Amino acid sequence: MTFYSTTQPGLDGDAFAIETIQLSDDAIEQAVHLAQPIANEERQWQTYLNALALFGFESWLTERSSELTVNRDRTSLFNSATANLIEAVCHLQVNGFNLCLIAQGSLSDDQVSLPRTVVDIPEFIPHFYVVVDVQEEEETAVVKGFISYPQLIEHRDTLGLTPEEDWTYSFPLDGFDTEPSHLLLELRCLNPSAIPLPPIPSDRRLQLAQMRSQLEIKLPQLQSPTSQLWHHLTWEQATLVLTRSELRTWLYQLQTDPQSQPTLRNYLSDVLSRITRNVINVGHWLQDELDELAQELSWQLLPSLTPATAMRSPTAELDAIVQQLEYNNVQIPPQAKGAYRNLQVADIPLRLYAITWPLLSATVPEWALLLILGTQTGFPEGLTLEISDQTEILVEQELEANSSYFFTRVVGMWQETFVVTIRLGSDIEHILPPFGFNL
Repeated sequence: MTFYSTTQPGLDGDAFAIETIQLSDDAIEQAVHLAQPIANEERQWQTYLNALALFGFESWLTERSSELTVNRDRTSLFNSATANLIEAVCHLQVNGFNLCLIAQGSLSDDQVSLPRTVVDIPEFIPHFYVVVDVQEEEETAVVKGFISYPQLIEHRDTLGLTPEEDWTYSFPLDGFDTEPSHLLLELRCLNPSAIPLPPIPSDRRLQLAQMRSQLEIKLPQLQSPTSQLWHHLTWEQATLVLTRSELRTWLYQLQTDPQSQPTLRNYLSDVLSRITRNVINVGHWLQDELDELAQELSWQLLPSLTPATAMRSPTAELDAIVQQLEYNNVQIPPQAKGAYRNLQVADIPLRLYAITWPLLSATVPEWALLLILGTQTGFPEGLTLEISDQTEILVEQELEANSSYFFTRVVGMWQETFVVTIRLGSDIEHILPPFGFNL
């Protein structure tokens, strides 16, 4: 990595040094790789510039101050779903400070365009904004200026700046410190607590629950890669989408995989259910306990379960089901515990059994959830059972008409949750609160 200095007049008439970073072939190759998954051409190009800005800035830091600790584990650039929506590099950590890199493409620009996301949403607000000029054809980058969050807000309020129609702010560059060495000094000598940041709201889930029906209608309208959040959503709605990784991922899949769009539209209700509703913790069942939510929904614990060959059941119904499970080679381990609840879908009485157990033999601890849906009257035509996790629909099965029960099993890591949806045709659906496993 080669550095060389030039001098150009500062906006205040003084001269300041610009350190130019020569970008390596490897950095350019990585930037291309990171930009390729973005379907929208304009956002793809911005992602490419953002990547070059990040790699150039990291190299500049390494050469200038090797004792600074850089952590890019949470950096938005390496998550395509986030990079697809935020045209900046968020959550880059240097010595405990959060930095936001703003990539620009022209040294002559005297304005800095900042996405409103990194100015007005606490989850994305950094301690410092750093402007990096990227000259793609020359394969160079320049650290052009920086400003702290409190200084940026003071600058905005003094000038009376408001967001543009496309949810960006345009800040004059002369409000930024254009001496890069000052940034190094701040990162070395300050404590992150010296730069106050706004608190993250604690009622995001409540807000999502209140706007859920609106989001179910509006989010599918963003299916085109050319669609922007501001085309269809209010700022309040967009904030809720931006602050939930599940919704960012869902939207990214919608825009990059046209063939899956019909399935994703159905899956959206599962996603929103997972992030707006409390979780039924089936891990409590292993201690013969029901959590508060399970009690509210009238779940009833089953007696202790023994291996399937000698399984005891409180009802003849479950005995018959267990016999069929044995016939299908479904083994229930001795430590498994279960519960059941009665429910109705379109006046059809159903009983749902849920049986769970840990899978400790796996490399990563997992848990199993066996679901048995039964009815005394026979399933109606068009009844469908669906199970989804955080990323996709795992089971989507139309139940055989007039049959008496259906069973299926899913397995996930301990932090994963499953949403169960029972549908009848296209108009009737019953979404249960997510099932989770937490010992």
